[in-house]
Amino acid sequence: MPRTFEEFPVGLRLTSRSQTVSAEEMIEFARRYDPQPFHLDDEAAGQTIFKGLAASGWHTAAATMRLLVDSDIKPAGGIVGAGFDELRWPRPVRPGDQLRVESEILEVRPSRSRPDQGLIKVRTTTLNQNDEAVQVTVGNLVVPRRPT
Repeated sequence: MPRTFEEFPVGLRLTSRSQTVSAEEMIEFARRYDPQPFHLDDEAAGQTIFKGLAASGWHTAAATMRLLVDSDIKPAGGIVGAGFDELRWPRPVRPGDQLRVESEILEVRPSRSRPDQGLIKVRTTTLNQNDEAVQVTVGNLVVPRRPT
């Protein structure tokens, strides 16, 4: 069920299913959007700081978005972003990694200019199968308020 602003208390934690990232999808994404050697070719990537094929950070961000959409966060009106305060990729995603997302509500505040909306600040951590963070974001979402 979609959640209104009032249904996102500070401290609420939500998780997603997991998704395996294949070398083929990493390369396909990189060819289209981030064509750098460490995202395209394992041998070439071995000669870089990554020491092997690594997913584009933007691929990780896109996979995270998909996992969020499929998760239990479900804000009414969809996941409508108002911007990020933080975006980090502390470790690369490798072929075969299984990603999942954990989200925690950090802050909630009613909109000053739009009384029918509120803003929630969410830390979203994308983890691999070893529970290592591969992406951390702190973002702000616009969420409709419960009708009065």
